Amino acid sequence: MTEKNRSQWDLGRFIKTLTYFEVIPFLNCIQKLIQGRPKQEKNQSNGGINVSPILVAGATGGLGKRVVKGLLERGYQVRCLVRDIEKARGILGNDVDLVVADITKPETLSSLVMANIQAVICCTAVRVQPVEGDTADRAKYYQGVKFYQPEIVGDTPENVEYLGVKNLLEAAKPYLTQSTEKIIFDFTNPSDELRNIWGALDDVVMGGVSASNMQFVDNTALFAGNVSTANSGGFASVRTKNFDPPFNLVGYEGVELRVRGDGKRYKLFLRTDGKWDGIGYSYSFDTVANTWINIRIPFKDFIPVFRAKVVNDAPAIDSSRVCSLQLMLSKFEYDGALNPHFSPGGFTLQVESIKAYSGATLPKFILVSSAGVTRPGRPGINLDEEPPAVRLNDQLGGILTWKFHGEESLRNSGIPYTIIRPCALTEESGGKELILEQGDNIRGKISREDVAAICVEALKQAQATNLTFEVKAGENEVKSIDWERLFSNLKSNK
Repeated sequence: MTEKNRSQWDLGRFIKTLTYFEVIPFLNCIQKLIQGRPKQEKNQSNGGINVSPILVAGATGGLGKRVVKGLLERGYQVRCLVRDIEKARGILGNDVDLVVADITKPETLSSLVMANIQAVICCTAVRVQPVEGDTADRAKYYQGVKFYQPEIVGDTPENVEYLGVKNLLEAAKPYLTQSTEKIIFDFTNPSDELRNIWGALDDVVMGGVSASNMQFVDNTALFAGNVSTANSGGFASVRTKNFDPPFNLVGYEGVELRVRGDGKRYKLFLRTDGKWDGIGYSYSFDTVANTWINIRIPFKDFIPVFRAKVVNDAPAIDSSRVCSLQLMLSKFEYDGALNPHFSPGGFTLQVESIKAYSGATLPKFILVSSAGVTRPGRPGINLDEEPPAVRLNDQLGGILTWKFHGEESLRNSGIPYTIIRPCALTEESGGKELILEQGDNIRGKISREDVAAICVEALKQAQATNLTFEVKAGENEVKSIDWERLFSNLKSNK
């Protein structure tokens, strides 16, 4: 089309697009002043919105509160099983869902507590304190440096370490399906919040006149409109606002779309940072006219692009922080190549769902036990060389013996699991090298901070499934840990 016959560009729609996606702060300030209430805060896009929570039992303890903190930092939704709401809120803050229950009372582990959970991290433990007592914040117990003659207070090891764990397993099992999928968007029953996440991002931002939108009809999301090559344009798209927090899809192989199109070739973009005009990871897919199809896209097949040009030195996609998604119909493929199935005019693409998929089984129940659980009564053992819990097992109500029975309940449950047996827990800072062994022979110490990190990382490591291992800290500090390699050196129980 010649310059003389250029179509009229819509400045108002251009400004509306930039305002919707908060591209120019000044425009958003004006909008908020006019509206009187910040819509973006009301309708903030949340990557955890459709993600099932992780249930943390023992969340207010020295280890549990660190597990909660680690989960939140990685974008997980967290539900905490607590006995005292007010006390728990003071310890855990306002970013978690609190439910009142007691693992020693199975009737409290209701469907309300378990509904929609994707995994459990159990940090519960019988209450131990020095014989002469402790401070209100359990400073003597948590410091883990000086040895105080211990005693059990409150409930018994049998009720907490064995029956309590067994109760929790039985209540959680119906909800811990071995599904290898995570729903990102389910358009079959869209909520008002879901409707406010997607917005049009057409070539009007480049001077074009194409127009599209996302409608919710017939239990699907309908991406439809008219794409034009006038004014050197040629694309129409819909994009989500940035998710806060981003979706964490580590442990999954890719994403799957269920769509019904019109025979045209479309693109899906994933973005891993919040930049408006940064690198996007793109994949082109063909549709079959008027036919529902499933399209699986491995993360490794996404192409890093910037304005339809391939970025050869870009890093691989970071699936731990998917900040936004975008669907596009474009005249172009990559680096100037043309879309072979493109034609200007009307188009329709129905989407039923977008989800992450994986062929691997991930741990669904993480249990923190203790090193030494198999040592009481072991033939030939030298008690003088063993840690206090082993020497005093009988005096402490058989604490390690009951922990082992709790482990056995989990191993026999059929739920994919990881059982972590830490050596003596301390309040020291984490970041040390981790030494993992099997056979229950090692002695040493490890910070609660490092054990919490293991709990969180195990959730997304297929190599950690059905493992039981002991762990202690080494002497050296490390900047990073190759978790996959660390777990893959161990032998599975099954």
